[in-house]
Amino acid sequence: MANKLAVFISVFLFPFWSFSQDFKDVKMYYVNFDKGEANPLKSLPFESSDGKVKWGHEIVLYPNIEHQTLEGIGGAFNEIGGEALLSLPAEKQDELMQNLFSSDKAGFTFCRTAIGASDFGIDAYSYSEKADDYKMKYFSIERDQKYVIPYIQKAFKINPELTLFGSPWSPPAWMKVNNSMVGLTEKNNYLKEDKKIYKAYANYFVKYIKAYQQNGIRIDRICVQNENDANTKYPSCTMPPAQMMDLAINYIIPTFKKENITADVYAGTLRTAIKTDIIELLQLDGVDQLAGVGIQYTSPFFITDAVRMHPDLKMFHTEGHCYNGKNNVEQASHRLEEVAQYINSGLTNFCYWNMILNETTESGWEWTQNSLVNIDREKKTIQYNPDYNAMYIISRFIKPGDVRIASNCSKPMITVKDKDGNVKILIHNTDNNDSVYQIHLNGEKKKVVLPKNSITAMVIKTQA
Repeated sequence: MANKLAVFISVFLFPFWSFSQDFKDVKMYYVNFDKGEANPLKSLPFESSDGKVKWGHEIVLYPNIEHQTLEGIGGAFNEIGGEALLSLPAEKQDELMQNLFSSDKAGFTFCRTAIGASDFGIDAYSYSEKADDYKMKYFSIERDQKYVIPYIQKAFKINPELTLFGSPWSPPAWMKVNNSMVGLTEKNNYLKEDKKIYKAYANYFVKYIKAYQQNGIRIDRICVQNENDANTKYPSCTMPPAQMMDLAINYIIPTFKKENITADVYAGTLRTAIKTDIIELLQLDGVDQLAGVGIQYTSPFFITDAVRMHPDLKMFHTEGHCYNGKNNVEQASHRLEEVAQYINSGLTNFCYWNMILNETTESGWEWTQNSLVNIDREKKTIQYNPDYNAMYIISRFIKPGDVRIASNCSKPMITVKDKDGNVKILIHNTDNNDSVYQIHLNGEKKKVVLPKNSITAMVIKTQA
């Protein structure tokens, strides 16, 4: 009865006595996707319109109904991107990294890196290349010190509070049944079911985190296995949910505690390309010992099911749609929709995939994918792609500590409230013409014109 009364007060009464927000102090900005730009954000006057509001162009805000606290927006570091970045003159490197990580630019706050080689490593490698090195005597991150670590260090220099998580695409080859980091082998592209291997692998994670820390890089969390259902020609390892849980709660977590490792241990990265492993994992005993779950390529209804199953377990996003290297306007025009689906389903962040690639857009396995930026290593030029414009405005206005608030609109939209109570709206006007939208807030209405085919950010300041 008490819970029902609280909901009634929050939804029906509180908006009428709380008028902390109105339309006296509103800032508006937008980006479009005609071309990628280093600084794509444009100011927009917040002016009243007397135009007609079409069906579906109503933005209804409920700032007193709060959902999850957000952790930020960012993308993935990779070896190919690091190699491309370091091919530039120092001043161009600095300019690009400032555009990605400076708080007055895109200001990325939540990023990913691979533990060993990802599919966007130059080729397959791990930090334990000597077979049967159970004590990790020959463990080495020397390979990462050439391209990956300098890339990440530059980001931390600009934003020391950057959240960074790591995940392996494959354990070291000798820990697997097929004795290879890559897959496409029948039924044996998986971790050996051996306690000695599990202990060694847990120590591998410890060594990784400590080695990165010695290089000034803080790993905040790890996911046990990237795409645990993948068996591919690039580094991969199939890992059933039960094995992932066993490895995490009986080996990795206890070893972290013993070695005073503060990084959190998450299941994942899970997807629903083949099975609904996330649902299977969440019903296993011991799941509450995990810090949470990392999720990618998953339909919103599976995410909401997962959140309902374990509302106190943190669930975060790990990889955005990689597309095919075309880096075109049409693909960029779906980015806010993609981000909104994950955040509005209950996840705490959004992590784009490759932030930087070279001029080929290819992985080490000849797979072309999108990126925010392409660097021509020979010409020493930087190309900002339309995806960059979309992620720039999303990250600029969604920050760690923001709380998602209830809202409604037929267009792709995210609405949050910051620690000062300011309301922030990100909305994509998908119309082919400038359109009138009506905003509803605390009993007031305001009509404004949003630019065609663009993402608009509105910041409604709290009034004293």
